[in-house]
Amino acid sequence: MEKHFTFETLASLDQRYRASLINSLGGFKSVNLVGTINKNGQTNLAIFNSIVHLGAHPPLVGLIVRPDSVERHTYENIIETGYFTLNHLNATNYIPAHQTSARYPREVSEFKACGFNEDYKDGFIAPYVQDSKIQIGLKLREVIELKINKTLFVISEIQHVYLPVRSIMPDGFVDLESAGSITCSGLDSYHSTQRLSRLSYAKPDKLPEKI
Repeated sequence: MEKHFTFETLASLDQRYRASLINSLGGFKSVNLVGTINKNGQTNLAIFNSIVHLGAHPPLVGLIVRPDSVERHTYENIIETGYFTLNHLNATNYIPAHQTSARYPREVSEFKACGFNEDYKDGFIAPYVQDSKIQIGLKLREVIELKINKTLFVISEIQHVYLPVRSIMPDGFVDLESAGSITCSGLDSYHSTQRLSRLSYAKPDKLPEKI
């Protein structure tokens, strides 16, 4: 049996049901803790599953932020300082990571409230998550407001990457499973992964091979 939703029926659904449904349709997504700090030294930590790769040269990452109709501490800190960090989740910290989505007051750091330790490296202003195996430091380059729904697309450039040596393959591929990185679906479902295989570069006259 198949369920069919139209644009009109989606619009008529309960708000929370619709949000859960639409957020799940895109499939599995990367999930990260975003670490920021303001000019007064107040840190903030928030979970995001809207991170996208934009390019390798220069190395660009996109982050979707919902409209700033309410306080968005993460976004405000990024705009204020121009820097933030991405930190991969793992099986030991995803529950407290999920808790960072709670609406804590600005003066409360989610690092402390949710049991994470701040990690500062190489003079970078924004804090990393100490127990994250893959940490990325980013510099803000551009913010684009999407006119259709006022969503903010934050484009940033990678400045630093820290990850286990064992997770870097000879061709530069990062073995996320060996680093313990997990993924998510929807708004609240977290998953470990199992790689089926890597495939060779696709060419029109040859089927891909497992590598």
